[in-house]
Amino acid sequence: MRLGSWMPFEKAAQFLNEMLGTSISQASAVRYTQAAGAAYVEIQEADVVQIEEKAPVAPAGGAKMLVSADGAMVPLVHGEWAEVKTCVVGEVQAPVQEGAEWVVHTHQLSYFSRLMDAEQFTRSCLGELHRRGLEHSQAVCAVQDGAEWLQGFVDYHRPDAVRILDFPHAAQRISAIGQSLLDEGTTTDWISQQLHTLKHAGPNTLLIDLQHLQQQHPNHPILTENLTYLEKRREQLQYPTFQANGWPIASGMTESANKLVVEARLKGAGMHWARNNVNPMLALRNIVCSDRWSLEWPRIAQQLRLQARQHRKQLRENRRATHPLPDHALQPSPVSPSANPLPDYAPPPQRRHPWRSGPAVLPSKN
Repeated sequence: MRLGSWMPFEKAAQFLNEMLGTSISQASAVRYTQAAGAAYVEIQEADVVQIEEKAPVAPAGGAKMLVSADGAMVPLVHGEWAEVKTCVVGEVQAPVQEGAEWVVHTHQLSYFSRLMDAEQFTRSCLGELHRRGLEHSQAVCAVQDGAEWLQGFVDYHRPDAVRILDFPHAAQRISAIGQSLLDEGTTTDWISQQLHTLKHAGPNTLLIDLQHLQQQHPNHPILTENLTYLEKRREQLQYPTFQANGWPIASGMTESANKLVVEARLKGAGMHWARNNVNPMLALRNIVCSDRWSLEWPRIAQQLRLQARQHRKQLRENRRATHPLPDHALQPSPVSPSANPLPDYAPPPQRRHPWRSGPAVLPSKN
């Protein structure tokens, strides 16, 4: 099951056969892995329900934590594609100088991934974020792109989090404007200058320059769209302030999660997943990539045993419903008080073995 979450099922079965001398088929590898993943999905859903109903106290979180979410597309059967959403949570380290710049890294990363809509995903993340103690962290930042559902995600889990628009995402918007308006010879220099200004001086000067461009090109759709997008997120573009406070300004950890957790296993050559099999695989991928297999596997094994007992019980009930016993078989046979159900029994006479008869008595000579 663990191997099946790391590599294609055929390779996992082959590895076990060659290394351990076992005999397991690809179909068995699929079945066991999917069953374990489905069991863990049930466990995590039960955790969320318990948190909602009993509101247990969360453990202490890190002093400074980061939470981020994003989506990646995976192939389903019949040529369909669907978005898997992944949440990443980790602890923010102190800035370190790399070359000429100060860089902020995160560590102790853990993941939660599901194929579901934004509202369901936001709720389902509660278990992992509760486990990490996000609600008790002294300070939290949310570095992500500007999708509207992500704002609702942050509102649900930490409405006071510092919201940061991923800098490369802002750079894409600015680059799109430059490439659509300027000559090829001046585009690169203009984009570099605007990004430097945004990163080190903040968004005010940049937005003023873009507004001047819009006055010159009032009907330019790409300029209008991207300027509106950036103006709406002005507070998320305060990169000098974010960096001064020791926050990261890029969501590289989320992009890495999409590749490491989701795409590395679900987006291989020739792979097409049934929709119902995606979340069980993602559940196992999460604990494998979060280095939590040894901690979570006992819970999965217990859940599988419980499911097996319930399955056997259901089979017995189904058999009884299909082939009920006759009424007379369900009633005990009446017994008369005077009846003697046992035959008369007389023990055989006791005979002494000749070897155990004691000393022989010799006849008298008289």
